[in-house]
Amino acid sequence: MIWNTKTEELEEVAVLENVDSGAALVLHNDEVNSFDHVIDCLMKYCKHTAEQAEQCSLIVHYRGKCNVKNGSTILLKPICEALCRKGLSATIEEL
Repeated sequence: MIWNTKTEELEEVAVLENVDSGAALVLHNDEVNSFDHVIDCLMKYCKHTAEQAEQCSLIVHYRGKCNVKNGSTILLKPICEALCRKGLSATIEEL
């Protein structure tokens, strides 16, 4: 029996995309980190512009948390881990 490998790969990718299509990286407020540190981390790890990072840091400060990046859990996990290693409080939440 000969398998059509390309068709199987496309079907597998489609299933994975449907399963892992929506998550948010959430940054939580703390009383430890400075605005400058938070902004620098958001620019470095989330690829925010300076303006985006500043706005997110203000939202976190005044509202307690902010969705800083959306995507698949697979893509967000290393970013979340990097932010946590830098002392920030971040989680991944399914949308």
